[in-house]
Order: sequence, then C-alpha cells, then structure tokens
Amino acid sequence: MNQTNTDFNWDVVEGIKGFGSSYSEAERKKMLEMYGSTLAEVEEGKVVKGRVVTITDREVLVDIGFKADGTIPRSEFRDTPELKVGDEIDVYVEKRESKTGQIELSRKKAKLLIAWEKIKEAYENDLVIEGFVKRRTKGGLVVDVFGVESFLPGSQIDVKPIRDFDVFVGKKMEVKVVKINYSNDNVVVSHKVLIEKDLEEQRSQILANLERGQVLEGVIKNMTNFGVFIDLGGVDGLLHITDISWGRISHPEEMLALDQKVRVVVLDFDDEKKRISLGMKQLTPHPWESLDPAIEVGSRVKGKIVNVADYGAFLEIMPGVEGLIHVSEMSWSQHLRNPQDFLKIGDEVEAVVLALDREERKMSLGIKQLTEDPWTKPDMAVKYAVGTVHKGIVRNLTNFGLFLELEEGVDGLVHVSDLSWTKKIKSPSEFVKVGDELEVKVLELDLENRRLALGHKQLEENPWDTFENIFTEGSVHQCTIQAKTDKGAVLELPYGIEGFCNTKNLVKADGTQPEVGETLDFKVVEFVKGEKKIVLSHLATYAEEKKEKKGKTKEKETEENVTLENLPAETLADTAVVEETKKKRGRKKKSETEGSEENTTS
Repeated sequence: MNQTNTDFNWDVVEGIKGFGSSYSEAERKKMLEMYGSTLAEVEEGKVVKGRVVTITDREVLVDIGFKADGTIPRSEFRDTPELKVGDEIDVYVEKRESKTGQIELSRKKAKLLIAWEKIKEAYENDLVIEGFVKRRTKGGLVVDVFGVESFLPGSQIDVKPIRDFDVFVGKKMEVKVVKINYSNDNVVVSHKVLIEKDLEEQRSQILANLERGQVLEGVIKNMTNFGVFIDLGGVDGLLHITDISWGRISHPEEMLALDQKVRVVVLDFDDEKKRISLGMKQLTPHPWESLDPAIEVGSRVKGKIVNVADYGAFLEIMPGVEGLIHVSEMSWSQHLRNPQDFLKIGDEVEAVVLALDREERKMSLGIKQLTEDPWTKPDMAVKYAVGTVHKGIVRNLTNFGLFLELEEGVDGLVHVSDLSWTKKIKSPSEFVKVGDELEVKVLELDLENRRLALGHKQLEENPWDTFENIFTEGSVHQCTIQAKTDKGAVLELPYGIEGFCNTKNLVKADGTQPEVGETLDFKVVEFVKGEKKIVLSHLATYAEEKKEKKGKTKEKETEENVTLENLPAETLADTAVVEETKKKRGRKKKSETEGSEENTTS
C-alpha cells in the first residue's frame, strides 16, 4: 500500500516550482503533497511488487512506485524468456538509491525469500507441494521446491526399496517438507509419507478382511536368504524359504525374482503386530500324495543327494519326497564313518527302500544293500578258517584291543594280550596306530554272530618254550634297568623280554641303588612260564660270595686259636715266646675291631 513519503529529493519537483509563477504558495504546497502521496514507502531488505517498464540486453528497469525506477540484471530472468514490458514481478530491495540515483533491486533474492516463506508455511501446515527432480545424488535425489534445492533420501521415495533412482530424474513429484535446517539452508522432503497415508487405509481394509487360507496376489519387494517380503497392496507379508517349494532350495532367488508378481496363501497373521505369514507351495498338492504306489519296502529308487548331515544323507526322489540314508546303511563295515566319506550334495545314487510310512511321510533308505553282505558269502567259512593268515587295516583302538578291517564289512578283534609274546603291552596304542596295516592269524570264527578273533603274536612260535631252558632258576644274566617304581624295577633281559626285581634285591654291593639305563648282572630266582613271569635279583649275585668269604675267614681264625692256645708249653723253646705271640694276636684283634667300628660308623 502506498504511503506519503516525506523524504524525497526536492530537485524532482523543481518543475513544479517553475511550472507557473501564478501559483500561490498554498497551491504549490498542496501540489507537492499530492506528488508525495503517489510515492511508495520503500525499505531495504524487503520484497515488493514492481512493473517492468524497460527491457534491454543488460538490464531490466522496474517501477516499484518510488521516485526512481530500479534496475535488475537481465541474467536474473533467464528462466522467464517470455518477459515483456508491463509484467508484474516480485523484487527484493537491496539499496534505495545507488550512485546513479537508481534503486538496486534483485529478482533472484526475492524468489528465494518467497520460496522459503512457502516452504516454511508448507512445513508448519503439513501441506503437499510439488517439486521437480533435478538430479541424483549420493543416497537420494535433489528436488527443486519453489526454486530451492531440497534433499529427498532414497528411503523416503517409496514404501518399497528403490534400486534405480535415475528413473525419477527430470520428473515432477509431490512431496512434503519433513525437516528444515535454517543454519545451513537445508530442506528435507519425503514422497513416502504421501504413499503411507494412502496405504494405511488400504492396510486397514486388507487386515479387516484377512483370513487364513485366503489366496492373495502380491509383488516381491525384498529378498533375503531366509525368505521374501511380498507387498500385498499396502501391507507386507513374509514368505519363508521353506514355504516356497516342496523341494529343498538354498536361496529364494533359485525360484523367485524381485518385482515378480506371485500368488500366495495366508498361513497365519497377527493383528496386533501386523505380521502375515504366507505360503506358496501350499497352493499345490503335497508330492507324497502323488508318490508312485508301486514303491514299497525292498524297492530300488533313484535320486539326488540334497543334504548331508553327521548322521546320514537325504536322497530326494522327487521334489518334496526325501528319504534318509543313515550312515550305518552306507557300508557293511561296522565302524561308522563320516557320511561325507561316502556321499556329497549333488550325487545321483540308487538306494533300496528299508522302511516306508506314507502317513508320516518318512522313508529310510540304504545303499549297502545294493551289494552282497560279505558275512553271507558261501566261501566265508573257508576264507577265514581258523589258522589262516590275513592282512588288514587298523580301524579302531580300545583299552582291551584293536579292531582290524580285513575287507569291506569284515572286521576282527585282536586282543591286547595277543599282540606280543615278549612285551607286556598295556594299551594297543603302544604297538600300532589307526590306519596301520597289520598281519594276523585267525584264532576263532563265529559266522552266526559275525565275530572274528585274531592274533598277531601267533604268527611266531611261543618263545617261552625256549626261554624255559635259558632262564632257569639260579642262572645269571646281564639285564638293563628300563624303569623304576616304588616296588622295584622293570628289567630288559636278552631276547627283548622283561623281568622284575624288587627294591630289596636291587641294591648294589656298595649299598647304593642303580639308575635307569644301568646294566648289571641279575640272578633268576623265579620263572613262571604260564604267566610269562621272571623274577630276578642283583643282590643274589654277590651275597653268597660274600657269605663264603666271611666263612673262610672265621675258619682260619679257629685254626689259629687251636694251634696257639692248645699247644703244650713244654714243647716250646721258651714260655716267653708263647706269651709274646698271644700279645701280638691281642693287638691284631683290637686293631680289626676298631677298624670294623669305623666302617659301621661311616
């Protein structure tokens, strides 16, 4: 609205002053007031209305009702090539008077201020506005709203994930302002909120009419390794991977694709959590219902291995129909191994039906039944007759022995006592390890119970028959101390056999105990052939000799006593000689006694 301007340049009205001298002072003053009332009140930093009066190549002159026209660079009208004289536009007053006496105006700043006012109004009043998608940027789109560039995040474009943002560039789009940051002139808009509002009504309508068993059509909007999310027209449902097909699949992408339209059935739903479980395979009959009625126990079937577990493998005869091949049914061998040693996923194999339950939809299969049971072969009794010699692979070790596989499905037990004639083996692991080849002789065969008793030491004659004549009681042999315990020491005798000496009989002549690895003479004090037992003594090798030596010394002293003490005095040349001899003997005994006491003390 125009207001009286009292601050105007009087030079402008010089024409009025000189227009006619016939005007009185009162008339002249009145005319000046009338002129001033026609000028608008102009403030810097404000947006006002103006009218285009002149257009040149460099600038546009705009009349805003002030005492002088304002100028705007022609470059600010590039977006309006159809601009003509007389058009009304919004302008921003930068300066009321420039050095040339004109008003400096800006259309660009006017548009920006007006745009921000509109954006603020749209944000505060939750208004829907129209924008133009200018380009794609990281994480979303740049949208022109009233001339202001705003950011549209990718997550706010649609309710479903958008994989190609470029399809929106160059198009108009309705949005809502969801955030304004005045500090950095940042505006965030959303198109998703408009869709969600429309979908909320559809969602409520769908959920109200939802029933279990209802068949719906939807579009796959997201895909994961555990299933797919399907848009049912405003509400999402989950189609789990196990409900896609009656057969096994490792990922939904094997059968489905994004944006694909599919028919599904409602399996379950939760009104409160708004969760819907969907199924696709349920739209077709279960494959077990179409299983060939000719298949029964004993039938041979073919298929593909679809899964291998620790306990067995699953054979798919047809999509949705599987049978379990337990690891025990993969080989006639009694030693269970890893199923992956026999089968792997993707193998096409033939199997025999061992058990079939059509109601429970379960099937047990076997592949070892495709070959003959080795224990039922007619030549089994002859091939493994008692006394026959064979070679096998050590498959398992126990505390009491080892199991040897002679051929696929034929195992035998070698007891720990049948491994060696000479060594006392406490554990089979001291003698062999799993995977070793071992030669054995059949000791016993029980075809009915599928048992074989085997022996390794029986490959050689019993050396104890010979040892009985070598290690006779009282014989002395050089032995090496292998180990020592609280009770005594284990000795290694000639020919590699073992003996035992208790601690009391282990002491050496000097009173010390021998160390492990030391070799000494030992005397056999006991030999028990049936128990393969030899008891020895080192003490016995020198104790008897010491006893004999001590006896001889005592006998010599007795003879001397008889000779000197009982000799008649008159037979001596001089009695004094006898006395002197006795004194010498007394001194000698005293010296020996003192020496003996010193040895005892030490």
